[in-house]
Amino acid sequence: MDIADKEPVPGSEDLDLSKKAIPGYRRVLSVILTGLTVMFTASVLIPLVAVVYGVSKKGINQLKFPTVFTELPPPPGLTEGGFGHAIIGTLITLGVASVIAVPFGVLAAIYLAEFGKGTKVAQFVKFSCNVLTGVPAILCGLFAYSIVVIPMGNFSAFSGGVAIAVLMLPIIVRATEEALLLVPNEMRQAAMGIGATRFQMVASIVIPAALPALITGIVLALGRAAGEAAPLLFTAFNNNFWSHDLFQPVATLPVLIYFFSIIPYKASQDLAWAAAMMLVAIVLVFSIAARFFSRQKSY
Repeated sequence: MDIADKEPVPGSEDLDLSKKAIPGYRRVLSVILTGLTVMFTASVLIPLVAVVYGVSKKGINQLKFPTVFTELPPPPGLTEGGFGHAIIGTLITLGVASVIAVPFGVLAAIYLAEFGKGTKVAQFVKFSCNVLTGVPAILCGLFAYSIVVIPMGNFSAFSGGVAIAVLMLPIIVRATEEALLLVPNEMRQAAMGIGATRFQMVASIVIPAALPALITGIVLALGRAAGEAAPLLFTAFNNNFWSHDLFQPVATLPVLIYFFSIIPYKASQDLAWAAAMMLVAIVLVFSIAARFFSRQKSY
C-alpha cells in the first residue's frame, strides 16, 4: 500500500487547521502591537514637538542678534536689551557642576563596576543613587543652600554649581557604570593575562573602551541640569549685571526666564520667551551631542 493511500490519523485535520491559523493570528497580533507602539510613541513625541514649536514660535522673533548676547536686560517696560550675562552665568554654573560631579561620578562608577561588585558598600551606593535620582530638584537647592550659602553668607555661582552637581551625580554614576559593564570580560582577561595590574587594566583598557558611552552620560546629565531653575533660586540667585566671580550671585537662563515671565510688561515677557528659546537650543545641542557620542564604537 502506498503512503498516499493510508487513512489520515484521527485528529490530524485539527492539527493542520491550527498550523494554518497560527500565521494569521500572529499577523493580527503584530499589527495590533505595531499600532500600540506607534500610538505610545506619538503620545511621547507630541508633547515634545508642541513644546519646541510653541517656544520657537514665540521666541524666535525675539532673538535679536547680536543684542541678546552683548547687552544686559532692560529696565521694566523698555524693549531693547539682551541676556548675555545669563548665558555666561549658565555656562559658569554648569562648568562648576561638571568639575565636581564628573570626577566623583566616574570614580564611583569605576568602583561599582570593577572593584566593589557585589559588596555591601556597592549596594549602598547604588541604592543611594536610585534615591537621589528621584529627589526633587528644589531639595538639592536647599541642600546646597544649607552647606554652602549659609556658611559663605551670600549667594554665588559656586553654590549654584554645587546644587547642579548633586542633580548630575546619580545620572553620571549610573550611565558610567552601565558603560563599563558593557565592555567584554575577554578584554579584561586578556589584559590581566599579559601581566597588567587591576588598575592598569581599568585605566588603559576598560575606560578607553567605554569612553563614548561615558561621555554620553555626562552630556545627558548636563542637558538635564541646564534647565533647572529651582536649585539656582536658593544658590546662585540672580543679578542684572555682568559677573564672572564664582563667589558672587550670577544670572542664569532658567532663573531669568522665571523672573521675567512674571513681570507685567510685554517687553520683559518677550525677552523671557527669547531666553526660553535659547535654553531649548542649548538642551537640544546637548541631546544631539549625546546622540553623536552614543553612535561611536566603544570597542
